[in-house]
Amino acid sequence: MGSSRLTSRRRQDQGLKWPRIAMAVLATVGLIDTGSITLHRWGWIGSLSCPGGNEGCDKVLNSAWGTLFQGDGVSIPLSLLGFLAYFVILVMAVLPLLPGLSENRADLSRRTWWGLFAISCGMAVFSLILIGLMVFKIDAFCFFCVLSAALSICLLVLSLIGGGWDDPGKVVFRGVLLALAVLLGGLIWSSVVDPSRPGVGVGGAGVPPVVKTTSTPSALALAEHLKETGAVFYSAYWCPHCHEQKEMFGEEGAAQLQVVECALDGQNSQRDLCERKGIDAFPTWEINGELESGVKPLNKLADLSGYQGARQF
Repeated sequence: MGSSRLTSRRRQDQGLKWPRIAMAVLATVGLIDTGSITLHRWGWIGSLSCPGGNEGCDKVLNSAWGTLFQGDGVSIPLSLLGFLAYFVILVMAVLPLLPGLSENRADLSRRTWWGLFAISCGMAVFSLILIGLMVFKIDAFCFFCVLSAALSICLLVLSLIGGGWDDPGKVVFRGVLLALAVLLGGLIWSSVVDPSRPGVGVGGAGVPPVVKTTSTPSALALAEHLKETGAVFYSAYWCPHCHEQKEMFGEEGAAQLQVVECALDGQNSQRDLCERKGIDAFPTWEINGELESGVKPLNKLADLSGYQGARQF
């Protein structure tokens, strides 16, 4: 009878097989979702067809909350973090199902179920924070973001169903602690990057933030050169990277740039022109008839435009 109980316990610890398969499928969908967004943000693929309208997706994905790090020509979109999380979920879901693991399968299964539960719980809580930001702060709809949130919640449910948990109380306790930690960290992060927080200087609805840096003589000269040579800066008022680019020029220099507002609800919007030009990422420069997307160092802009002046940027 003791042997029977031990066998039953081991079977229970291994959990169910079908939830693992379902989680692997959902994780694959998540990889495609977040991977497409990441490649688009890096400019490796063209525009994404977003159900509900590309304007909403662009506004959400290019918002201040859509990027983890930006600087020195390196951009790490938030979608990359989601891609890595889905990848880990996929690996942990299929690993115990692989052949040749008969001796360690039970222990591996128990460990991966805890991992699947922890990651999917964190993803679900963080996704709900992002949905709240999308609705209440960004005021736009992004199908890809909603899809990722739905996938995260489904993964959490499947981990609870399939884990074969012998002590549900322990699962709930650890889940609550993890959820509170992710919630607290997520709220702090969202507050720190909020462009409307005091001191940022947003001009109002449809108006970009105020540029506060001081222009150097070289940056001002470059801005005047770009204007004289017909360079165009395609921007969206809600785009944090567009503001970052303007800050490189400083207040006086940014005022010299020929800026085209592409956001449909932006002040003095020229959305039709942006669509005719095929602008699908912000910021985008048009220099000598060539389109260059992304934040560019001033030295790079000087090279592209043939600027011959001083370069004490």
